[in-house]
This record gives sequence, structure tokens and C-alpha cells, in this order.
Amino acid sequence: MMQSKVVVVTGGGDGIGRTLVQHLASEGWAVCIADIDETAAKKVAADLVAQGHSVIGVAADVASEKDVHRIGEQAEIELGPISAWINNAGNSRPATLLKMEADAFDSVMAVHARGSFLGLREAARRMVASGTKGVVVNVTSSAGLGGTIGQINYASAKGAIIAMTKSGAKELGRYGIRVNAVAPSASTQMTETIMRDEKFSKIYLSRIPLGRFAESEEMAATFSYLLSGASSYMTGQVLSVDGGAYMVS
Repeated sequence: MMQSKVVVVTGGGDGIGRTLVQHLASEGWAVCIADIDETAAKKVAADLVAQGHSVIGVAADVASEKDVHRIGEQAEIELGPISAWINNAGNSRPATLLKMEADAFDSVMAVHARGSFLGLREAARRMVASGTKGVVVNVTSSAGLGGTIGQINYASAKGAIIAMTKSGAKELGRYGIRVNAVAPSASTQMTETIMRDEKFSKIYLSRIPLGRFAESEEMAATFSYLLSGASSYMTGQVLSVDGGAYMVS
């Protein structure tokens, strides 16, 4: 099952992560799907294996240091040295500031910020040990760039990821390891509520110059680009793929 290019995708069992896994597998990557939903991860993996791809599914909580280490270990044992790692796993517990409980803040920070830190560190340690000039891509959001209403926990975590990306790029450049981030906007479970509500949908669309919601397939090419040699001189960057929404916010 060994292949030359191995990528770990956290939160790869659904949404953008699932589409990304499918896209990367079609490009020849051996993929380790890490997801807290073991059933989802293994189903996506099984479907792709049936198509002839090298994919494994691993149940893991990205906020757990032990679990993240196990992701890296299992990926290397079953697939080979890790060349890329995408910190995509996320959660959402929305509430306005005055109503938000501290545990809702902590929960979102744990998955997004702590989870991305643990993934970045795990990937970097393994890449440095193997001499791999690899790539880490973190997933942030326009909320982390400009703030948002009703999700101060999410915006705080995504802002932390941006700073983490830039700091990681500065530290790891000496090893030839690149660290970038993508701020996507796509049709996922986290945006379905807005899309189903006519009022919210209209307001949201009014902020997007392209005038439509994105499909998760449209995000895959950006991640693929950041993992490829075409972006070999890019590090510490945040690419917004949001139809121009943040540009006018």
C-alpha cells in the first residue's frame, strides 16, 4: 500500500474534507482520513479503496494529543512517510457573546486552534525526522480575518490559526517545510442553516460579489495547488476562496 505521496486530512469524513480526500486520491495521493466519526471515515476510505486508491480511515479527536500522534503513526506505518497534512477538522457552537457559555468557547478553540496546533506539530516532527520537505495547510475562515457576529469562539479560533500559520512558516522554512492556510466558503453542514433560511441566505449572498454559494468541489483545486510544486515558493500565506466576500466586508 506504500506510495510516494502521503497526505493526512483531518475532518475528512464529510463536507469539504470528504471532497478534498476524493480529489487528492484521484490525483494519486495516498490519503489518511482522520475523523471523530469513525463510521464516516471508514466508509469514505472503503469507497475509494474499492476504486483502486490507497486510503485509510482513522477515528481520532484532533483535540487529543494522543490521538493526533496516533494519526501520524498509523499513516506512516500503513502508507509511508507523510508529505502533507491538512488541518481541516472543525466544529461549531454558535451564540452571541452575552449568551455564550465558557465551555462553548473552549470546545471550539480545542478543535480548531488546539487541533491545528497538534496537527502542525505532529506533521512537522515527522517531516523533519524523515527529511521530507513537506507541506501543511491549515483551514481558517473570513471570520478569523474580520470577525463575525454570533460565533466569537469560531472567529477567535480561526484568527489563532492564521497567526499559527505564519509563525509555523517562519519556524519551519529552514527545513524546507511550507505552511499555508485556506479561508474557504462552501456548501457544508456548517452553512446549511443559512442556505435553507430565505432571509439569511439573501443577506449572505448580498455580501458575495459572485452572487452564489460555492460547492465544496471548488475548494479542492486550491488545496491541491498548495500541496503541489506550483506553489513551491509560497509559505505563510492565507488564500481566501469565498467568491470575494471578505474583500468587501
